Amino acid sequence: MKRFNKEIKTIIEAIQDKKGKQIRVLDLKKIDDTICQYIVICEGNTPTQVSAITDSIENKLRDELGERPLVIDGTKNNLWVAMDYANIIIHIFVPESRAFYDIDHLWEDANSTDIPDLE
Repeated sequence: MKRFNKEIKTIIEAIQDKKGKQIRVLDLKKIDDTICQYIVICEGNTPTQVSAITDSIENKLRDELGERPLVIDGTKNNLWVAMDYANIIIHIFVPESRAFYDIDHLWEDANSTDIPDLE
């Protein structure tokens, strides 16, 4: 994780604080005309866990770095929550939604880093 900036490290810690799994960081900085610099994708086992991960990320980024999201969408059902922090977009899924939408592969030319799950 040394190569990640403080925002990405904080996001990963916030996800892991709530036992989020299957974290993938996509680095889009070297790709022209992208909507952001990073995409972080992870999953929680249930909508309740997705909600907890969302809250953890929002609180940790605000409290530690003074960062606030431009928008958070998907909190009505918590099957897929998207958090937009301008240069970083975070997607938090339940496993079934992640498999169905398969957004991990939309940016196959991005530099991808999988973060090992904490046990």
